[in-house]
Amino acid sequence: MSFKKFVVPLLLIVVLILPELAIAQGLPMVTVSNSKGGQQYSLTLQLLGLMTVLTLLPSILLMMTSFVRIIIVLSILRTALGTGQTPPNTVLVGLSLFLTFFIMSPVFDDVYQNAVAPYMNGSMPFDKALGKAEIPFRDFMMRQTREDDIAMFMQIAQKKEVATAADVPFTTLIPAFITSELKSAFMIGFMIYIPFVVIDLIVASVLMSMGMMMLSPMIISMPFKLMLFVLVDGWTLLMGSLASSFIFK
Repeated sequence: MSFKKFVVPLLLIVVLILPELAIAQGLPMVTVSNSKGGQQYSLTLQLLGLMTVLTLLPSILLMMTSFVRIIIVLSILRTALGTGQTPPNTVLVGLSLFLTFFIMSPVFDDVYQNAVAPYMNGSMPFDKALGKAEIPFRDFMMRQTREDDIAMFMQIAQKKEVATAADVPFTTLIPAFITSELKSAFMIGFMIYIPFVVIDLIVASVLMSMGMMMLSPMIISMPFKLMLFVLVDGWTLLMGSLASSFIFK
């Protein structure tokens, strides 16, 4: 299935549509009348389409970038630390977004250089620009996706075997990519969780041996887990590990 039936990331859509907004024919929306006459306000078809695309931004972000893996790992880390809502959801989402932009910057640069810039200069038509924009995202998603996940969805969809990775339809690649990202995120989360579980077990055993069964081990173990995380420079290690876990070559 052609990539044109799928929405490219919001940045590309905005840049590609902006020139069209300047010459679009408006649709009459509201007419305001007063003693001196009337004023008619209109909404362009392209702007209406852009507003529709904006509602798809969360799905685009989840489906085609590294956001899924990052936000799941950070959520598991917060649970393992036992800090409740600290860091809050807004902090985790914001950190995940900026780390996603950092990781995806080679892809965005490639799209801008080979698709957005030529289209804005008038040297490339819109359809060809979409085709050029497909290549970096497809390559990124293929490198992160496991072959068995692609094979599973190909079998479910009853698709024939493809000769090259470029022949894999997006209807198959996107769910396979998300499945692989979920697997990778939970594998990383499992490795992060183990040291904190060990601390919980040690604290619980000490409290049991002292006969303090009514005292929650979480209250005692949380300062030790925070101390361990700070001493090993956990945020730096985690951000670096997440960024290096994505394959670009």
